[in-house]
Amino acid sequence: MGTKGRTSPRIVCCAIPIARAAAKVLLITSRKRPDNWVLPKGGWESSDVRLENAASREALEEAGVRGTITRYVTTIQTPSTTYHFYEMDVTGLDQDWLESHERRREWVDYSEAVRRLEWKAELAQGLRMSSLAPSR
Repeated sequence: MGTKGRTSPRIVCCAIPIARAAAKVLLITSRKRPDNWVLPKGGWESSDVRLENAASREALEEAGVRGTITRYVTTIQTPSTTYHFYEMDVTGLDQDWLESHERRREWVDYSEAVRRLEWKAELAQGLRMSSLAPSR
């Protein structure tokens, strides 16, 4: 994916929705590739003010997930995009949300989440740097 006429990389904010007690991550299907799984993510908008606000907004819009951003995880740079990752401790799931007719969501354990995100290297890398990753 190119820069689409932009002179600087697109800023994308990613939420890593976590159910701590169950040690699960909430993944959603991609709209462009419905057989592939992603983390809730999207472009930062000036109305978001802070990057973590964009991650929360995208989690609600794309996955119907509500929670608290608890930790900045990492920033990953690609030629066209700068990804900012934030952990979100989930407090609730809406039954109907903005993109509920366009996406599926599923709770999975860490290793399954990494497996499903492998097709999009930066998403798998961001998750591997989260607090869910096994200690080395």
